[in-house]
Amino acid sequence: VGISPDKPEKRAAFRDEDYWARPVPGFGDPGAHLAIVGLAPAAHGANRTGRIFTGDRSGDVLYASLHRTGYASQPTATSRDDGLRLTGAWITCPVRCAPPGNAPTPAERDTCRPFLERELALLPDVRVLLVLGGFGYQVLCGILGVRPRPKFGHGVEVPLPDGRTLLCSYHVSQQNTFTGRLTPDMLDTVLRRARTPAGEAPGGGAG
Repeated sequence: VGISPDKPEKRAAFRDEDYWARPVPGFGDPGAHLAIVGLAPAAHGANRTGRIFTGDRSGDVLYASLHRTGYASQPTATSRDDGLRLTGAWITCPVRCAPPGNAPTPAERDTCRPFLERELALLPDVRVLLVLGGFGYQVLCGILGVRPRPKFGHGVEVPLPDGRTLLCSYHVSQQNTFTGRLTPDMLDTVLRRARTPAGEAPGGGAG
């Protein structure tokens, strides 16, 4: 389900590149205390580069913020071999292939859900799950058994029965960042907040 690996729809600027055009895996620190859950690979971002939030403007915003808040070794993400490393954070998404029109279907969501469930189970040190956007929030609430489900909103925190925290942010989409619905300061604040339930000081040092 998603964009065909045989004939990916290439953007003119990348017409000479070989697109990844396969399911995109998670990326980051296996010992992470923070798991970030997005939406789906961007057609000319992760679907092209093979690494989540890499090679597109959404990733530019996210990784710059991760760098400012001490999670990323550098503020940019351009390719799988650009040297970027994450410390304390893991990034994944509920849908693994770039959906047509950037709009995942229920079928894609349901097909990919077991992969997200297994991935999260392999991250035993995660104390905070930061979800970017309402779609991922719905998926995570289903996986984590959140009932009743609080209304999604930026900065909303949902304590989980197992002691972890589900933290919400608007998605780093161009629609949100270009209009100012999500600013760099707003994203930085949420990422710094993610350290507090994990037992660390907001600046990134040990608490």
